[in-house]
Amino acid sequence: MDWQREHSAEAIRQDVSQCPGGTDTGRPDAEPELQRLDHAVNHLRRTRPELSSAYSVVGWQAATLVVLTVALVIGAAVMPSVTHTVVFATMALSFFCIVAIRILAIATLLSVRAPAPESPNEKSGLDEVFPRYAILVPLYKEAEVVPALIEALSALDYPTDCLEISLIVEREDRTTRMALEAQVLPTHMRIVEVPEGQPRTKPRALNYALASARGDYVVVYDAEDMPEPDQLRRALKAFRSAGPELGCVQACLNTYNPEETFFTRQFTIEYTALFDAIVPTLARLDLPVPLGGTSNHFPRRILETSGGWDPFNVTEDADLGIRLARQGARVAGLASTTWEEAPETFRIWLGQRTRWLKGWMQTYIVHMREPTRLLRDLGLKRFAGLQVLMGGMILSCLVHPWFYVVLGASLLSGRSDLLVPSDEWHVLYWAGLFNLFAGYVSAIALGAIAVARRGRPELAISVLAVPIYWLLISWAAYRALWELVSAPHHWEKTQHHARNVVANSNPPLVT
Repeated sequence: MDWQREHSAEAIRQDVSQCPGGTDTGRPDAEPELQRLDHAVNHLRRTRPELSSAYSVVGWQAATLVVLTVALVIGAAVMPSVTHTVVFATMALSFFCIVAIRILAIATLLSVRAPAPESPNEKSGLDEVFPRYAILVPLYKEAEVVPALIEALSALDYPTDCLEISLIVEREDRTTRMALEAQVLPTHMRIVEVPEGQPRTKPRALNYALASARGDYVVVYDAEDMPEPDQLRRALKAFRSAGPELGCVQACLNTYNPEETFFTRQFTIEYTALFDAIVPTLARLDLPVPLGGTSNHFPRRILETSGGWDPFNVTEDADLGIRLARQGARVAGLASTTWEEAPETFRIWLGQRTRWLKGWMQTYIVHMREPTRLLRDLGLKRFAGLQVLMGGMILSCLVHPWFYVVLGASLLSGRSDLLVPSDEWHVLYWAGLFNLFAGYVSAIALGAIAVARRGRPELAISVLAVPIYWLLISWAAYRALWELVSAPHHWEKTQHHARNVVANSNPPLVT
């Protein structure tokens, strides 16, 4: 595609400017406010409408969905046994692919080693050539966490004359603005106020702040984040040691409150497995990496040539990761951790997970609008990886409860012949059961190993609750499906609380 050829790896080779006195890559603050807001909201859908979530499904996607639904209903009525088995086999395929990724992730986790601390020589070598770094921190109704946020950001080990931290608030959010103004902010921190408008989403705020931010590199942090102090240094080192095609390094995300509730424990296990094992595995296999919502570091030029964040996608990070892959950029994991707050209650967890899954659905729909074009952009291996990662994950969340429905219906019908794989239909049926079991075993094994290597072995017993947790994720998936139709761009806010945690008291990755 034309934009891919224009922004090939050679075209987006980054310039690393020495600081102070480096290039000012931000647009002037004097740019009219409404013009900046219009650019933040509409740039992607104007320049690349086929990649914007502002628009819904295209005709062939809607037609396919209708045909499949009708076929399923008719099949269930006319040939229920065959239909159940075919559905079971389809479910089994999605689970099988995800199981394979988990097994590879376990191998990656067992082979990884903790990062060595920087030597004095490495630090002194970097001090002479620090580029400008822009940190974007969107806040909405986050007054409670402001003091801890300022403390965490102030602890970053990076020259402040090469650092600009944008604290981004919505104009209507006077409480958070007052909390920021009550702090004595260092000179390298600034408050960016986003004018009122729709959609009121995190990516809209990020686009607006990026327009006036100064930096050759950009990183996003959330309001409750506590990044390890040397994270910017490590990211810079990763970019300098890689080729120009490296478009993003994703730091590990983990939690500082894992022991509080059932949900904080499950969330911690999930995050540890994802960022300590699965993301590095995807990067090593050169597959598309749906980014986490925070602690992703970009060379600014690559971020801008990708189109920035989609303000209409409620999981803008995952979408951006796929767009980076489509333009030939690579994502790598970063051996540095950002500590976050795990949701404590079912209500908070459900709202957050619904938004995430709705955004994944938006992302998959957008990038599958033109499958042949997507195949050309990604190549066969990455295209297949996207089907497994996004299509398979979404499908597995939706179909997981139906394993139990089909199994229960079979047992209640008294069909004891299903217990013996006597023909091809029964073999498929049992393949589905096997993959369900393998899915549980692989997830439990990966989660237990991951938290143990994080120095949290006490959480390993909690992985046995994975079947219950997966059913709750399926609940969120169906809620997300409903919202995808009724409120596609609604951003369900995750509530955070003030913390009393020392950042360096959290466990490192254990060798």
